[in-house]
Amino acid sequence: MKTAYTNLLKSIVILFIAFTGYNTQAQTAITRSSLTYEVKNLGINTTGKFTGVKANISFNPAQLGGSSIEAIVDVNTVNSDNETRDEHLKGTKFFDVANYPTINIKSTSIQKKGSGYLGKFNLTIKGTTKPVEIPFTYTTNGDKAQYKGSFKINRKDFNVGGSSMTLSDEVTINIDIETAK
Repeated sequence: MKTAYTNLLKSIVILFIAFTGYNTQAQTAITRSSLTYEVKNLGINTTGKFTGVKANISFNPAQLGGSSIEAIVDVNTVNSDNETRDEHLKGTKFFDVANYPTINIKSTSIQKKGSGYLGKFNLTIKGTTKPVEIPFTYTTNGDKAQYKGSFKINRKDFNVGGSSMTLSDEVTINIDIETAK
């Protein structure tokens, strides 16, 4: 009876692994993140950050085909060091957090490019999904791994900020993420 029970348990574990997509690459959650943006407003660089970033990263430089990066940003955590501006950014003209509380990004492919990598992603802001390319570096130091990248988007492509004569259409987004290795 004990052998039948042990075999049943082994079968359940094997089925669980098979159905949950067991991957030999460890999937790692971020331990520290910096997600900042920069946009010109009245010709002056305006910056801010999002602190509510969660990600699952499965990255192996030797097996890029099996690597993936997925992140969710809580738009309510936007911080431009100006509370009035932050409330405006959360409103319907900009991020409309009542209807779109998160920004999502998910890799479609990652490839080696020069001394770094190029990730192709689907970026979703306010219900609109567009492909973006993000060049990034990957470095390790002891038990930590660091991913750094920067890319530009047109805010109008995502219906953020409406038409404006003072606000630039181009937004630079900087990413600095650290994970346990």
